[in-house]
Parts: sequence; structure tokens; C-alpha cells
Amino acid sequence: MRYLLMVYAQEQPESATSEQERQAYMAKWFSFTDEFQRSGMMKGGEVLQFTVIVITFRLPDGKRVTSDGPFAETKEQLGGFFIIDADNLDTALEWSAKMPHLPWGGSVEIRPIMEFNQ
Repeated sequence: MRYLLMVYAQEQPESATSEQERQAYMAKWFSFTDEFQRSGMMKGGEVLQFTVIVITFRLPDGKRVTSDGPFAETKEQLGGFFIIDADNLDTALEWSAKMPHLPWGGSVEIRPIMEFNQ
């Protein structure tokens, strides 16, 4: 079954950490992603830009409405995602538990992807 693993964390300005801390943190992500790719389960993934440049789009009554920023007011923002093909939810949970942002209060939303027969 395919799952979407959505990576949530609190966005931090660059000034909140040193260059050395940022490099060490990113090295953990690169290592995790490399291991995940080698497992054969990872089918895709991306890191997203910060929410300061997000536009939310709606079409109420056929009228275009845009607003700055994400829709929900939250402490965590969607920072990226992985698409995986795992045997079951337990396997998706195991990989989610390895993500480097979790010790700092981040979270992972695991959502099964609906499969359609074609």
C-alpha cells in the first residue's frame, strides 16, 4: 500500500541556529533519505519552501479568492513529504520514527493513498 508521509515542524529563521547546527541537522536528513531510498520503499519526496511565500486559493461561488499563507493557524508547518510503498502501516510508522525532526517536537502525518483500479 502507498502512503503519504507529511513532515511537520515549526519553521525557524536561519538566525535561530548556527551554520554548524544547520549543517549537522541537514546531514541527518541526507543520511535518513539515503537509507530510505536504498530500502526501495521510497517512491518520491520533496522539501517545501517556507510558508511565508504560500498562497491559499479558493473558488467560492465561482469567484477566485487568494490569501497569503497557509489556511490553518498552527505551530507546525508542512515542510515536506515522502511517498512510500510499504507492506503495512507498521512499516510506515517505523520509517516515520527515524525522521530527524521528531526530537525537536515535529510530527509526521501518515495518510494512506487511495488506489483506483484502472
